[in-house]
Amino acid sequence: MNALDTTSTRPYLIRALYEWCTDNSLTPYVAVMVDDTVQVPREYVKNNEIVLNISFDATSSLKLGNDFIEFKARFAGSAREILVPISRVIAIYARENGQGMAFPAPTAAGTPSASLLGHGNALALASSGETSGVAADPKLMQLVPETDVTEQPHDANEPPEPPKSPPTKRPSLTRVK
Repeated sequence: MNALDTTSTRPYLIRALYEWCTDNSLTPYVAVMVDDTVQVPREYVKNNEIVLNISFDATSSLKLGNDFIEFKARFAGSAREILVPISRVIAIYARENGQGMAFPAPTAAGTPSASLLGHGNALALASSGETSGVAADPKLMQLVPETDVTEQPHDANEPPEPPKSPPTKRPSLTRVK
């Protein structure tokens, strides 16, 4: 069995991060790229994307399957059935601290990034810097702090400055183009 014959790692990573969020009393959110295969309230979709709270308190009958995320949720007091294909999930993260994982945006079947890297692997390669000659998907998403933190060079004879305290703003999910 070769790498192209294996199943996608995306549903397993989504379930693992969902469990991590709930174990740490965090609120799991999923960002979804919306198209005709996604069943969500269209009035909440912006720029073909929607962010959904998939916590135990916000959902009913949540199923994190290998092919779909299914649940019932209330939107403006009205119960709605939500159906999201796993391939359309572009990120899962904790609302409180922004920690989580982003996945490559869905691409048309047959594009080099979809066929060579598979689901979920392009982000891991790009974030580790090991692209092995494969061009990274330009539509990757990553968590970045909202403030610009840069290191200033220092003289070797002077003691290094103590590390700065973390930024006061929460990290946010930003699309890198």
